[in-house]
Amino acid sequence: MDYSKESLRLHYEWKGKLEVTPRATVSTKEELSLAYTPGVAQPCLEIQRDPNLSYELTRRWNTVAVVTDGTAVLGLGDIGPEAGMPVMEGKCVLFKAFGDVDAIPLCVRSKNVDEIVDCIALLAGSFGGVNLEDIAAPRCFEIERKLKAKTDIPIFHDDQHGTAVVCLAAVTNALKIVGKELRDSVVTICGAGSAGVAIAKLLHNVGVKELLLIDRHGIVTKENADNPAKRALAEFTNKSGRSGSIADALSGADVFIGVSAPGIVSQDMVRSMNPGAIVMAMSNPTPEIMPDLAKEAGAAVVGTGRSDFPNQINNVLAFPGIFRGALDVRASDINEEMKIAAAYALAGLVGESELSPEFILPQAFDERVGPTVAAAVAKAARKSGVARI
Repeated sequence: MDYSKESLRLHYEWKGKLEVTPRATVSTKEELSLAYTPGVAQPCLEIQRDPNLSYELTRRWNTVAVVTDGTAVLGLGDIGPEAGMPVMEGKCVLFKAFGDVDAIPLCVRSKNVDEIVDCIALLAGSFGGVNLEDIAAPRCFEIERKLKAKTDIPIFHDDQHGTAVVCLAAVTNALKIVGKELRDSVVTICGAGSAGVAIAKLLHNVGVKELLLIDRHGIVTKENADNPAKRALAEFTNKSGRSGSIADALSGADVFIGVSAPGIVSQDMVRSMNPGAIVMAMSNPTPEIMPDLAKEAGAAVVGTGRSDFPNQINNVLAFPGIFRGALDVRASDINEEMKIAAAYALAGLVGESELSPEFILPQAFDERVGPTVAAAVAKAARKSGVARI
């Protein structure tokens, strides 16, 4: 199938992937009076008295805003907010299909951090959470940080944290196959954008032995880090003080994680890794190295971002369940404890008897995924003190 051609045809047919379906009926005078005026005044007054009742008396409890500025859309780059709408609608469909979360696409006509933050913060009373999507780095980091400070609902940048959660799950199970522990492993991450930064932080928080982060200039050090996000990472990455290229960073590594560019890893680089090498080449649509080439060079486990190879690192395994769990306990934040819980719950869905180099993550259509991740996230929210019910 020519997916581009067929998808375009269907988008003309669908005229949008979302519609509003009412839960209340207004087919009689009495129903109209109850759903709207005059009856609706009473729930309004109750919410005026206690704004938290908006979670009880409206759909806010199950509604998430999916927000973009259109600057980093699905590998297409800065194509603008309107052009990003088909992706945002698709994301909302995934929220509903895999987490039973109602999601609304909001495409903002601004690249100004404070304008975007103010826009979302002013709308926060309508939502139970916000999913930031396809916003370019480093602006995305600042938007997330400022929104967390200005709102009391979960703010989650899926390109960062969803990717990091699924990646941690994949690495956890891949290390089981090769008989290694994360605390004893050297991990090289190529790509210092939103995903790379979040993966590095999450791996650091679960105790990886050594992390090397690579950007377009080579191994990130305290001296060459060129933005605040990289400078923060330089405080705990590259403990051995290495410098050089991607080839230097892969030499002696146990795990390679690529969120960067196609075809930049050679077979010789994979051969320079430690025995039992794990290669997660997630650049899409063309990975940093093709799986067959990585395996020929000695990689024990290979994952990509593609659905036509084994071990797809797919965010849909994470974000619907994460938001489902956060909404269920009315969490004020999605914190590190919740992300780690989600990753380990996801990894745990592949039993020891099933685990193999070709199968380290559950399938996206595995009906256990959403509920299992949601339950783990809700439990972690309560334990870490961010749950409100």
